[in-house]
Amino acid sequence: MRAPFARRHAGFGLLLALLLAGCGTTDTSLTDQPAFYTNLAKTGKPVDPEAAASIISDYRTARGLTPVSVDPALNKIAQDQANAMARADNLSHEVGGRSFMQRMKASGYDAKLAVENVGAGYHTLAEAFSGWRDSPSHNKNMLAPGMTRMGIATANAPNSKYKVYWALVLAQPDER
Repeated sequence: MRAPFARRHAGFGLLLALLLAGCGTTDTSLTDQPAFYTNLAKTGKPVDPEAAASIISDYRTARGLTPVSVDPALNKIAQDQANAMARADNLSHEVGGRSFMQRMKASGYDAKLAVENVGAGYHTLAEAFSGWRDSPSHNKNMLAPGMTRMGIATANAPNSKYKVYWALVLAQPDER
């Protein structure tokens, strides 16, 4: 004799109820992702400088170069450039008519060496890093010998075709 339908499928009903209950969970640990992959165009969040320093340092040290650490003064220089590009909706090292070296000098930052990468349209740190790594001139900057400090910033421009503007500054402070 067969068991009634309800008894035969009671386990299935319990499993289905548990699965459906899981759909409404508010546990964000399941959806959290590393800062490297956060879509800054969708979240409006700024880039995480420490995450950027970590990936750039790993990239540099794997090639026998010094790691870099985040420098608040360089973050400000990068932020000013990212903001200027977003306001002008223009990807350039010379937004506002001043070159990178002129901006460095005006900031008062005393660098023995300094380089800058800019970008637009990258929505994640992973995309920006990969784009710079795959561009010979930008890659050369990321692998410039002697660099020990960095600043990085993003500026969101929701009405722009790019959505996010990026600036990265690497420097070797002049320690005289």
